[in-house]
Amino acid sequence: MSNSDSFIDEVTEEVRREKLFGYLRRYGWIGVACVLLLVGGAAFNEYRNAQARNAAQATGDALLAALEKNDAAERAALLEGVDANGNSAAVTLLLRAAAQQEAGDNAAAAATLNAVAADGDVPQMYRDIAGFKAAMLPSDDTAARKAALEALATPGLPFSLLAMEQLAYLALEAGDTATAMDLLRRIEEDAAVTRGLRERAQTLMVALGEPLPDAATE
Repeated sequence: MSNSDSFIDEVTEEVRREKLFGYLRRYGWIGVACVLLLVGGAAFNEYRNAQARNAAQATGDALLAALEKNDAAERAALLEGVDANGNSAAVTLLLRAAAQQEAGDNAAAAATLNAVAADGDVPQMYRDIAGFKAAMLPSDDTAARKAALEALATPGLPFSLLAMEQLAYLALEAGDTATAMDLLRRIEEDAAVTRGLRERAQTLMVALGEPLPDAATE
C-alpha cells in the first residue's frame, strides 16, 4: 500500500515538474525580458546621472575660470561662452550682466537682463531679480525706467519696496518732493519692510525736512 502511494506521489511530482518546465519554456522569456529591462534601465539612469554630473562640473569649472578674471570685459566674454542649462543658465546670465555693467556696457547688460526677465522657462525668482536689476541700470530714458519700476512696485511682488525706493529717488531728481515723501512714508509704514530699508527711508525723510514721530516727541 505504501509503495503504491509512493508511486502516485512520484508521478504527481513529475507531472508538476513537467507543467512547470512547460510554463518556463512558454513564458520564461517574459521574466528574462523584465530582468533585462531592469538592468538596462538602471544602467541608463546611471549613465544619464553621470552625464549630468559631468555637465554640471564642466559648467562650474567654466564659471570659476571666468570669475577669476580681474578684467570685467574679459570676464563677460568668458561667461558668454559658458554652456549652461536650467537654473545654472539663469545664474550665468545674471553674472554676465553684472560683468557687462562693471565693464561699462550698460546696453549689453540691459539686453542680457531683459532676456532673462522675458524667458518663461526661467524660474520666477531669477526673472524678478533680472527685471529689478535691469530697472536699476543707469539710463537716459527716465520714462522707461520709471515705467519698469512702477511695474515692479506692484504690492505683493518680491522687490516692490525696493522699487518704490528707486521711484522716490527718481521723483527727487525730477524735483517732485511730495511724491518722494509719499513713497517713503509707504515704505516706512509697510509691515514687510526690512530694518535697513526702513532706516534708509527714515533718514531720507528727515533730510527732506519731515521729523519722525520719535524725533518730534523729543
